Amino acid sequence: MITAQPCWSLGLKCASREGDGMPKRAKILIVDDDPLNRLVLEKTLGSEHDVFLVESGEKALTFIKSNQVDLIILDVVMPGIDGYEVLVQLKENPITQSIPIVFISANNSHTDEAKGLELGAMDYITKPFNASIVKVRVRNQLLIKQKNDLLEMLASIDGLTEIPNRRYLDENLSREWRRSKRNGSCLSVLLVDIDHFKRYNDCYGHRAGDECLKQVAQALAAQCERSTDFIARYGGEEFAAVLPDVNKQQALAFAQKLRKAVNSLNIEHKASLNADHITISIGIASMENGNASAEQALLEQADLGLYAAKDAGRDQVVALNL
Repeated sequence: MITAQPCWSLGLKCASREGDGMPKRAKILIVDDDPLNRLVLEKTLGSEHDVFLVESGEKALTFIKSNQVDLIILDVVMPGIDGYEVLVQLKENPITQSIPIVFISANNSHTDEAKGLELGAMDYITKPFNASIVKVRVRNQLLIKQKNDLLEMLASIDGLTEIPNRRYLDENLSREWRRSKRNGSCLSVLLVDIDHFKRYNDCYGHRAGDECLKQVAQALAAQCERSTDFIARYGGEEFAAVLPDVNKQQALAFAQKLRKAVNSLNIEHKASLNADHITISIGIASMENGNASAEQALLEQADLGLYAAKDAGRDQVVALNL
């Protein structure tokens, strides 16, 4: 059995794959009160996957709070919280609702099977189970999840710049704001605008403008060293950065890194009114001790900072207090 390791990731990551298209070492949680069943399932799946074992519904829910898994094999009948109730709670949580659940049960009643599938289980295996059948069904569910994860990732990527898009920004900023409110932790949001970009398009053409957006986006994204930080395209020539657990002073330092990274690209801009190359202006809003009323307040404050940076002559960073 493998000891649980927490997994923290907000970035867009595509699962690593082996040659046959399967995710590499998928994480599978087995929930069964029978130690023999747990042992058999671990031996059946342990050679291909990372297997975690718990013996009750309560422990399964606790485990899931701090660990990311790719699939759950869940016994229906257990003391305390049964498999149906565990499934219901997982489906009610936006973070865990997409985890595929495979039920196992000694009861081969079609009524019980139908109930599990109606609640959201992806498959139903009766005991005693055949090892080959378990392997195939698990493999099938992991392949389905892999394809769904890929579709979700593609839906969250900006087609031009290949960084997270506005949809991803809205969903994850909302989640980070709720986490910061709950924990009383810091959260900083940056809005970034390419200076005089309309003049750049008018001077060099839209094809060159697109290439400029790509280069700037990649330069900004390259500055994110923590997996929790991300840069997204906000719209047009604007970008946003979300920095969990980062205070105002730290956000200012990060913003200067972004500004210098874009300056270092040295993209010619002879139509600019403030420099001979592409520059950016940045506005910052920082939430400390959970003091922002809503995530929208952070964006609005960062937008005010961005306008102040432009008024100060552009190629500037301005941070305003909430």
